[in-house]
Amino acid sequence: MMVYNVCMNSTNESSGPPTVTFFGATQSVSGSMHLIKSGQHRFLLDCGLHRGPRHSSNDRNAHFAFDPCKIDALFLSHAHVDHCGNIPNLVRQGFDGPIYCTHATRDLIQVMLEDSARIQEDESNNYRSSFRRGGRSMPPALFGRKDVDKAINQCVAVDYLETVDVNPDVQLRFIDAGHILGSAMVAVAFMQGGREYSVTFTGDLGRRGIPFLDEPSQVPPADLIICESTYGGKRHDTLAGMAAKMADVVTRTVARGGKVLIPAFSLGRTQLVLNYLRVWMADGLLPRVPIYVDSPLAREIDDVYQQYSDLLEPVVDGVACEWLESDDDAISRTTQREPCIIVASGGMCEGGRIVRHLKYHIDDPRSTIVLVSYQAPDSVGAQLLSSTPIIRLHGQIWNKWIDVAEINGFSGHADEVDFEFLLRAAVESTGRVRLVHGELPQMHALAKQFKQMGFADVGAPKRNETVSL
Repeated sequence: MMVYNVCMNSTNESSGPPTVTFFGATQSVSGSMHLIKSGQHRFLLDCGLHRGPRHSSNDRNAHFAFDPCKIDALFLSHAHVDHCGNIPNLVRQGFDGPIYCTHATRDLIQVMLEDSARIQEDESNNYRSSFRRGGRSMPPALFGRKDVDKAINQCVAVDYLETVDVNPDVQLRFIDAGHILGSAMVAVAFMQGGREYSVTFTGDLGRRGIPFLDEPSQVPPADLIICESTYGGKRHDTLAGMAAKMADVVTRTVARGGKVLIPAFSLGRTQLVLNYLRVWMADGLLPRVPIYVDSPLAREIDDVYQQYSDLLEPVVDGVACEWLESDDDAISRTTQREPCIIVASGGMCEGGRIVRHLKYHIDDPRSTIVLVSYQAPDSVGAQLLSSTPIIRLHGQIWNKWIDVAEINGFSGHADEVDFEFLLRAAVESTGRVRLVHGELPQMHALAKQFKQMGFADVGAPKRNETVSL
């Protein structure tokens, strides 16, 4: 049986300088979570779900390395599950403080966390009988929909650049990170021992030169900058390069009567891909073929995006997409004779609605799958990119006769050029930089770049490592 943390009433507050301890997204891209300690105050930067092997992930997500009851407040950068996905569990275990976030993030996490709770409850129910037959007990879901409701009620929505007095010693500002709708850098200033300290947490930094959201702002200097590093040492395709690659793929596929499949994560990537498919069709760069979207979650997210349309590029008139509402609709569209583009959930092809479309077209040489997201080494997407003529999908071996294309420019993360631009002004007034949310090769590349820029103290902390300000 899962054992939940028990909130302790004892107080053993540190009297030294403020510290930050890194509990997630350390030398990896999963489970963002960092704890600021300043005197008697405790603040959490993000509370994301860790992804990995089921047993170790379940245990790690279930048990926090700190007492949730002693957290004063949570500062949330954005609504991706690897940054917000464990918040209801934190609430379930006793955290009852404010969750500060932007207005759009509050509305998006309600959609994302309700979907996550539903999936966890369904999985728990589905596995319970098999666990019992094996003489074992099935661990309960991390949280349920009631926990999500409570978490949303604890949200305090804040405008970009608004200064919030969290308490008499602590001030908070959110700065547009340009990653997804509502994403923010977290700038915290706090007084301790008669001195002011500052921490800037970038969350996930967005790209420049891809008009859809506002571009990311400059990263504010601080005693400590906690910076993501997903694409350290790498450069994305330009917008013109992306358009040219997509035009080549769609034109060739349509000419031979095939389907273009685009697996995309439901939050952020799907909206960006749809925007540019419409733009490029309107501009005559792509042939005008029907666009179908198979993702119930993305449909809910799209409704939130429309509520904040003033923060987005205007929707292109005259180029529509059709949301596939039912399984019958999806089967009908994927088996129709006419060419089309199908955008479906499941960015790495491990799950989601893309799987059923892939099963229909994986051995069809007329069709093309376009990978627009990061593909983990052991994912189905990585198998598609490999040179092997077959792939394993849901326990079966399939001939890989479909064309496979990769367009990296749709990433919502900063690359090395963006990092240079967004952090250049912070060099002279920053004490330390700690890199999170990246694989080690990318962290090492970004650390080298930052040192060349003039940052004196750059590191990549391990899990549970603490740095003093």
